[in-house]
Amino acid sequence: MKHVIIGTAGHIDHGKTTLIRAITGRNTDRLKEEQERGISIELGFTYFDLPSGQRAGIIDVPGHEKFIKNMLAGVIGIDIVLLVVSADEGIMPQTMEHLYILDLLGIKKGFVVLTKSDLVDSEWIDMVEEEVREEIKGTFLENSPIVRASATTKMGIEEIIHLIDERAEELEERNTGDMPRLPVDRVFSISGFGTVVTGTLLSGQLKVGDEVEIFPSNKKARIRTLQVHDQDATIAYGGQRVAVNLAGLKKEDVERGDTIAPINSMSDSMMVDVKVKLLKNIDRYIENRTRLRLYIGTKEVLCRIVLLDKEEIGPGEEAYAQLRLEEEIVSKRGDKFIIRFYSPMFTIGGGEILEPNPKKKKRFDDKAIKELEIKEMGSATDIIENIIEEKSKEFPTTKEIAIFTAMLEENLKIEINKLIEDKRVISFPLTKDLHIIHVNYFNKLKNQILEELNKFHSKYPLRAGMPKEEIRSRFLSNAKPKVAEAFIELLVENDYLKQRFENISIKEFEIKFNHDQLKISKEILKKFNETPFQPPRKEDLATLIHGNKEELDEIFLSLLNKGDIIKLNEEVYISKEAYDLSLDKLKEHFENKTSISIGEYRDMLNTNRKIALAILEHFDQVKITKRDNDIRILNK
Repeated sequence: MKHVIIGTAGHIDHGKTTLIRAITGRNTDRLKEEQERGISIELGFTYFDLPSGQRAGIIDVPGHEKFIKNMLAGVIGIDIVLLVVSADEGIMPQTMEHLYILDLLGIKKGFVVLTKSDLVDSEWIDMVEEEVREEIKGTFLENSPIVRASATTKMGIEEIIHLIDERAEELEERNTGDMPRLPVDRVFSISGFGTVVTGTLLSGQLKVGDEVEIFPSNKKARIRTLQVHDQDATIAYGGQRVAVNLAGLKKEDVERGDTIAPINSMSDSMMVDVKVKLLKNIDRYIENRTRLRLYIGTKEVLCRIVLLDKEEIGPGEEAYAQLRLEEEIVSKRGDKFIIRFYSPMFTIGGGEILEPNPKKKKRFDDKAIKELEIKEMGSATDIIENIIEEKSKEFPTTKEIAIFTAMLEENLKIEINKLIEDKRVISFPLTKDLHIIHVNYFNKLKNQILEELNKFHSKYPLRAGMPKEEIRSRFLSNAKPKVAEAFIELLVENDYLKQRFENISIKEFEIKFNHDQLKISKEILKKFNETPFQPPRKEDLATLIHGNKEELDEIFLSLLNKGDIIKLNEEVYISKEAYDLSLDKLKEHFENKTSISIGEYRDMLNTNRKIALAILEHFDQVKITKRDNDIRILNK
């Protein structure tokens, strides 16, 4: 079933509240001051049933220019607008400001209601209707009906209800599978229940028992109860007016302008990238870094506008910009907003969020502007690809990308799978997380690593490769160690690199000794195998074998990297032959015994305690044996 929100708009004292009372039978002015003064100050809410059977929520917004902030908090999420014009006064300044705001917010459906039509003669009302028709040209109401009505005589009320019903049928159903977002427009406390917030649920579903987060304060709460149109509900759907009873929060923990959404589903920001458009009828220009008031969702925040592609913008002009905010907000790509001058306060334009969590941008940066063009015009898949490319340095998970895009993770994965199939992004799994990077970043890192390894192989032709930790620290410092490890494994799996122990080389690299180097390598191995369990110290090789010490050290390191020499600790090295023999003797011992002491192993190898202990400690490290007080047992 569709869920419909109707809103009023128009100048003060033009009969918006009275019209709603005539339609619904309820008074939306709930404050004593409102009732005494006869004007709406705060937002009013009620509902009624349409002839088609749908229940429609209705929002009454204040018409006075002093309360424009409240009006802006109310129109978020409206589907159908009734622009109210009093027949005895006609179009007034606040009428037009409201109309411009609605147009900028992208509202598409509505019509005009001429209230108090019983108070004027036909000639006058014809003139007013002609004036209204002229003023709404170029807006979404240009071709809409204009209904003459009177709350007193009930003239036109049935026609209004019929037109609302018609337009409700034309509305597309909201995506209830999208991430739920509830911008808060009212907060109060009820004795025995606690904190209650109200708002228009923009998308998705909220359920009793859901754990939610209050953004941007990041406080957590649980939904204790829900009400939709003054009736208890277990589920609220996008497009409904909702009252949410929050467990675990005090009234002062939430305020108008906050957004309620699933935990960790959004990321707050002090900047947003936008496409901004100024109204045609203003007589002001916006210069770079002008201070403005931003209205988004139900929030008002001060900001400075940084124009990215123009020096200034004037009436009717558009520009890409970055809004630098004075307090944090959360938003989603595609959200509409309104901007007003800081002082004097009047509406000058609005626009659309292109990037809710950007990095600081430089002005007139062609690459940055191109990215914003993609985000403005591209498909959902193109936009997600662009975000992944921007965030690739962070090696984001699908969960993190979902936060950047304010999408449900399961919906995001569908788009990411398209990108993987098209080979536009690269994925690699780690435990339950899937990390995603753009193919351009993958190739950039791969080429940087290959270039550095080629230099390394030229400089150190006798080394098996660059230590993996050095590659990680130089090229993958932005990634967590396990992520960096997985990235290197990905390069190995795709035959760009090969790994031997903890050394990384290009795929084609092989150590090649010349004649003299080969002779020295054989002499080194001979020295280690002559007395396998009384090996020479590394430091003594230079005196035992003739040759250049620097070259000898390189050859020794090469043998170590190839596995011909095994490092047991910083002081003790043995040959691979000795290592294999020591392991065979250990296994043979454990065929008949359940434990071995250092002394037993020393005597078995005909060595000293230092060497025997070094070998056993190495076996402990590789989980062959396990120490139990002064003995070793097999590690099963």
